[in-house]
Amino acid sequence: QVQLVESGGGLVQAGGSLRLSCATSGRTFSSYAMGWFRQAPGKEREFVAGIRWDGGRTYYADSVKGRFTISRDNGKNTVYLQMNSLKPEDTAVYYCAGQYSSGRYYYPEDYKYWGQGTQVTVSS
Repeated sequence: QVQLVESGGGLVQAGGSLRLSCATSGRTFSSYAMGWFRQAPGKEREFVAGIRWDGGRTYYADSVKGRFTISRDNGKNTVYLQMNSLKPEDTAVYYCAGQYSSGRYYYPEDYKYWGQGTQVTVSS
């Protein structure tokens, strides 16, 4: 059973930064592609960023490109999302997700494992 646990969410002013972490259980983390999604009230869950199993490729939604950075530390079984220049429209519950590397990153159905989510609120 793979478990994903997010942390690092909170309340921040517009223009500020947060770093989300997602700690995973299991010995095969290094073989998983990982992603971050978010879901705002009344909206569908949307892709934010993805990273290949070895960290060699990263993928971003246009809305966060240049502001967010996804990274991973396979030695610590952890994936990160550094969020800079935050905007009120970034307010959402952020979810970490994992999959056996399918080569697809952008849709929730591409992922098998999910965390419980962490709230990010950006005030104007």
